[in-house]
Amino acid sequence: MLNGLDIEVRRRSEADLSSFQPLCLIGPNGSGKSQFLQLIAEFMQAALHPAVPTQERREVDPSSSFGLTYLLNREGDAPLEVDLAGTPEAMLIRSRREGDDWSEWEPVTAAKETLLPARVVAYTSGENETLSLPFLASRASYADEITTMALPKRTPNRKRGGSRVGRPSFYDTNPAALRGETPRLMLIDYSTHLEVLVANLMLGDSDQRAFLLKNVHLRDLRSMRCVVSLNHRAVRNSVKKRPDSRRKGVQLTDELEGYIDALTACATTSHYDSELERYIFDFWVDDEARKAFCATFGSAFQCYLALHKLALLNDLAISRDARLRFERDIERRRFATRLPEPPDEDKVFRIEELTFRPVEEQDRGAVDYVSLSDGEHQLVQILGVFAMIDESNVLFLLDEPESHLNPQWRVNFMRDLAALPTARGARAEEGNPSAAQEVLITTHAPFVPSDTPRTQTLIFRRAEQDAEESSSALLVTRPDIQTFGAKYDEILEACFQVYPPISAQPREVIDELMQSQDPKTVEEGLKQLGPSTEKIKLIDHLHEIKDG
Repeated sequence: MLNGLDIEVRRRSEADLSSFQPLCLIGPNGSGKSQFLQLIAEFMQAALHPAVPTQERREVDPSSSFGLTYLLNREGDAPLEVDLAGTPEAMLIRSRREGDDWSEWEPVTAAKETLLPARVVAYTSGENETLSLPFLASRASYADEITTMALPKRTPNRKRGGSRVGRPSFYDTNPAALRGETPRLMLIDYSTHLEVLVANLMLGDSDQRAFLLKNVHLRDLRSMRCVVSLNHRAVRNSVKKRPDSRRKGVQLTDELEGYIDALTACATTSHYDSELERYIFDFWVDDEARKAFCATFGSAFQCYLALHKLALLNDLAISRDARLRFERDIERRRFATRLPEPPDEDKVFRIEELTFRPVEEQDRGAVDYVSLSDGEHQLVQILGVFAMIDESNVLFLLDEPESHLNPQWRVNFMRDLAALPTARGARAEEGNPSAAQEVLITTHAPFVPSDTPRTQTLIFRRAEQDAEESSSALLVTRPDIQTFGAKYDEILEACFQVYPPISAQPREVIDELMQSQDPKTVEEGLKQLGPSTEKIKLIDHLHEIKDG
């Protein structure tokens, strides 16, 4: 569907890197929005792999070819225009300053790292494997790398039924690479909720914490527990002990051992079971606890990375067959695949017993995290992602970030995103480096496009849905109306051809009543209908019948 696609997502003359200008991708299910985001992620992954192989260890699709042009923010200087083109096996790049000629095409190497995004962050509120695929592949490679010392040696390139079921680890082919560097591609989904939440509420300042929790009527984080289990039954048989290791179970890198020491130092109380090699860290959240976290981790983002690296050890609780099946599915580009989530009791690392202080503490006791709704989880997490990642030149790919929010929160979502306090101030503030981030948001609802101008709104649809087209190619157009500030029914008509904006069942009832010439039947039908323009038209029809 995307073969031969040529899209101008944002015109250069409209780009303003000093302000927060998200792009809205709207269209029906199956129109290619998520696939478009996934391909952008794969393009960036293919470029980052040769430029920073210690951070982005693999590319997913070796068969794609593309060209991509984007602007790169440079602090204290004019933006740089960058051209990226080729295939994953032959990546080329060039650049130019405004008014200058393009530089010569050169292969993407470590020397070109500064021309690439600082990070590519995807957020998905559900099980969208189309967007997730390159990020899950990146995570799998990193998880394999940091657990190399804990897993039995696999035989690379062993065949089974013609498919490759094992592959050399990153360090088999890059022995001099540095350990501990996290992928440039980051997937934020439901499995990372607690890591994002804890990082922000432990290390964010008071304004950030208040902003994140204001809509869910909570005042602050109250307490939590972290459990690290290195020698329980789910992982005991899947690890290979090093002769020089003091560990009986999971063999940790020095970096991960350091995180265990850091949690020990920050905990209010801790307990260690030597037989199971289980650490239980309890935290009472107050100013002293925050000072300890700040001194240890430095920032919310660094804290998130530490917790996330420990959480990646949970892959050790997944069976070897499931891991190999996941690898095969990635290579076959099967989108309906995901590593299974082990039960909590089998995890190497988990966060539990998270409680909050309510706004009116005298009216109710501590609020447990599990009592929050999906919408409350989603709102706090997506705002938390932007709060902790405020560096410049980050590409955000957000798949339906407001899907679980109630209508009132959806109305305020884009405003809250722009006004979110970060480490460098409000996101839309003039001169704020965090404003120089590109944000692409997919949606099926009119709320986001009502907050974005026509120039920042793209309608995705298959050509076969157009009466004048016969192919199934992807069509991408801008709305015929100015979407910013437009009524929702106008946006639904312009973007989905939905008019009137009522459901199909009452619309069919109204159509039947409009054909009736019996005043009693029409009057009885009107009693069933709520207020709408169509009901007004039906009332006029009733008057015409009675007037004869």
